[in-house]
Amino acid sequence: YLREICETAKIPLEIIPMQKEYFETVVAYTLKEVKAGRTPNPDVMCNNNVKFGLFMKKIGKDFEKIATGHYAQIIKKSHKFFLKKTPDPVKDQTYFLANLKQQQLRRLIFPLGNLKKSAVRKLAQKFKLPNQNRKDSQGICFLGKFKYNEFISHYLGTKIGEIVEYETGKKLGEHEGFWFYTIGQRKGIKLSGGPWFVVKKDVRKNIVYVSSHYHESDKKRDTLTVGNLNWFSGEFPRKKKLQVKLRHGENFYDCSIGFSSKKNPASKFGIKAELIDKYSKLPSSGTDKNMAFIKISGNDQGMAPGQFAAFYDGEICLGSGVIL
Repeated sequence: YLREICETAKIPLEIIPMQKEYFETVVAYTLKEVKAGRTPNPDVMCNNNVKFGLFMKKIGKDFEKIATGHYAQIIKKSHKFFLKKTPDPVKDQTYFLANLKQQQLRRLIFPLGNLKKSAVRKLAQKFKLPNQNRKDSQGICFLGKFKYNEFISHYLGTKIGEIVEYETGKKLGEHEGFWFYTIGQRKGIKLSGGPWFVVKKDVRKNIVYVSSHYHESDKKRDTLTVGNLNWFSGEFPRKKKLQVKLRHGENFYDCSIGFSSKKNPASKFGIKAELIDKYSKLPSSGTDKNMAFIKISGNDQGMAPGQFAAFYDGEICLGSGVIL
């Protein structure tokens, strides 16, 4: 597709291969997170480390800007660059870009950012692009036609462990490794009497805890702790009432945000001491290592440690953090 388009438009094409670097960063990160019992987001890390990280280094300063087909917009406010949502709430990709840094944002152009996907399709047809009818890409970028569990099995193998009912401690069955499961998962548990949901994993003992009472009213899931904070402005937002997105898609929550500091230590927000110790040692992915305590306006059943939370003030994306 790329060669044909460039030939038609008479645009020179140069390919910079980065398979090795990709494996050493994105794939290695994914495996490390899964092995630790967390839920990785390789698409976020790919944008950070490969598309707008190593690629920028390889092309050097000979090029002022990098243009990609991401559905996002770049705006400048008070000498700082921010992301802005697109008119297409389904295709908006600001979530996947929310961990970028200022030096990356200032060099980006997103020509499709003010368009809906339907309009882009029409333009592709108008200009008779060879990929005009190509299906939308979905799933994790590096898997291609492979299934996620096949990829995990290839690198981490299998290890028989127990599936235990969370409320009673009763053994309900067996699994082939906790790394095949994520918090909130329903599909693939293969137990009768459900529906069953994964609520907890014991990484050391290789136990997967499940519950059939996941959505009951007494099981509120409206608070989360976020670390490795990355604010585009370089500082905590002044507004304490924001919106947050916990995964790619249309859903946002209104949220209130409290920050951990010497004056207001993380323990004040109910954050466990072992979490504070564990995550303060992680390399910071942003401007501050402090954690934030978030309360959302709804009840989210799929919050998983390792995933990213992206913060917004209306249409403007302010940055992100990792769910602890």
